[in-house]
Amino acid sequence: MKGYLFLTLSIISEVFATTMLKLSDGFTVLGPSVAVALGYGISFYSLSLCLKTLPLSLAYAIWSGVGTALTVIVGIVIWNDIFNLYSALGIALIIGGVILLNQGDRNGREIDSNAEVTDNMQE
Repeated sequence: MKGYLFLTLSIISEVFATTMLKLSDGFTVLGPSVAVALGYGISFYSLSLCLKTLPLSLAYAIWSGVGTALTVIVGIVIWNDIFNLYSALGIALIIGGVILLNQGDRNGREIDSNAEVTDNMQE
């Protein structure tokens, strides 16, 4: 459960940082430029903490998918980005993909952070 809390914080701070990136006007406005660095720093730190308990493939898919969908919504709401059938379909496919990835991990297992990682490839 703690992994999902860190993942949520990571997604929120990533969307915040991306929004500030737009407002920074190519890093020419100081406040939003500093917010970009802080937002991405918090995002990646939180993502690294969530990876202690969540599988990389699942966490990264959720992080990138939900972050992308939320960023599209922010663009539509704040900057009047175009919203059409393709936008709606894209968001629906992202959400569907995240749901499918979560279904593949329904057994609720979490990674033991003290477990040793082994390579199963045969030489």
